[in-house]
Order: sequence, then structure tokens, then C-alpha cells
Amino acid sequence: MLMNSKAPIAGRSSLLQQQWQFRPHLAARQRLAPPPQVAGLSLPNPFEFFGGNKEKQREEKKEELLAIIKPLQRGANASDEDKAEVEATCRALEKLNPNPKALSCELINGKWELLYTTSDTILGLNKPPPLRPLGPIYQTIDAENGKAKNSETFPSFNQVNADLTPKSANKVAVQFKQFKILGLIPITAPEDAKGELATTYLDEELRISRGDKGNLFVLRMADPNGKP
Repeated sequence: MLMNSKAPIAGRSSLLQQQWQFRPHLAARQRLAPPPQVAGLSLPNPFEFFGGNKEKQREEKKEELLAIIKPLQRGANASDEDKAEVEATCRALEKLNPNPKALSCELINGKWELLYTTSDTILGLNKPPPLRPLGPIYQTIDAENGKAKNSETFPSFNQVNADLTPKSANKVAVQFKQFKILGLIPITAPEDAKGELATTYLDEELRISRGDKGNLFVLRMADPNGKP
């Protein structure tokens, strides 16, 4: 007897359709399977092109920046090459900024420790080495109430209080109000003691800011509950 060749094929096709019909999770898994490996090499994951890898890039760039500035004594002994490297790394990190509207982000508030700056004045480079800031330097911000305080520690313990006025989503006008010499002697700041400060990168532990005179600041969160 001759066999009908079409019947088994139709039967198998029907059986496969029934299998997928009653096991839809297998079909979904097949559609979302990770990219295959070819000759031991992984093909690029298409989901990474939509930001899936951004967090990893940001963490790696932060670690790179911290490693670069660690031996620079807040920038006091930075060479021109060091400054260029820090600048380039900061710009790369700023492109990955997770909080571009810094002033409306709660993370900006608190006591920040200065890790690096290009400001010769803050570094005290115009003073004899024994009179330069040796201990930590802090900046404390209360963006909601428009207040800030810069404070040195050993050896001078100088402080300055300032009012902050928003100019954009990430920039404030800074009006210095009162200096405290040795942390004790108050001196009213002159009217022209003012500037601007933009926060160009912000997360829960690191902040990058830029002043209106071109200075760069890199700070690390020391106390999120700190108040000016």
C-alpha cells in the first residue's frame, strides 16, 4: 500500500501549533532570548543601546575621576597635564549626569567635602605653605532655603555664609554675606562679594560644580543632614 506523504506532515504541523498554543511562555522566552554566541564571542546586546549600560559607564567614570584626583592634594600640586586630565574626565562624567535639575533634587543638600578645585584662592596658593588649608574644606548647602556656608578647618577655621538665588535649574547666584575669621570674628562681606555656581553633575555621593570665573570643583558628600 502506498503511504500518503501529506498526512504526516500536516499532522506534525498541527502538533507543533498545539504545543506552542498551550506553552506560550516558551514562545515568549524564545523571542526575548539573549543574543547568541558566535565562535566564542558574544554579540552586542541591543538593549544596551537604549541606556542599559549607562549606569555602569557612570560608575566606572566616577572611579576613574577619584583615582586621578586622589594624589593631587585637592589640586594644590596638580600639573597642567593633571588639570587637563581631570577636566576631560569631569566633562565625560557630566554627560552622564543623572540629575540635571540639581536645585530641585534633594541630593544637593548637605555637607560636602572639597576633593579638588582649580581655584588658587581656595587652595591658598598665594599664602606661605604653613598658612594654607591643611584640614578638610567643606561646603554646606540648603537649596530650599537659599543658604550656603564654606568652611575651612585646620589651621585657620575661616568660614563664609552666603545667600543663593536660583538662575536656572542647576545654577545659582551667590551673594556672600558674612566672613568669620578663625571661625569667631564676624566681618560683613562687601556688596561686590558675589558670583555664580552651576552644578553640572550630582548623585548621592559626588558633585561637580563650575564657577563663573572658570573654576572647577569636585566634592564628595560628607553629611547629607548637614545645615549651613
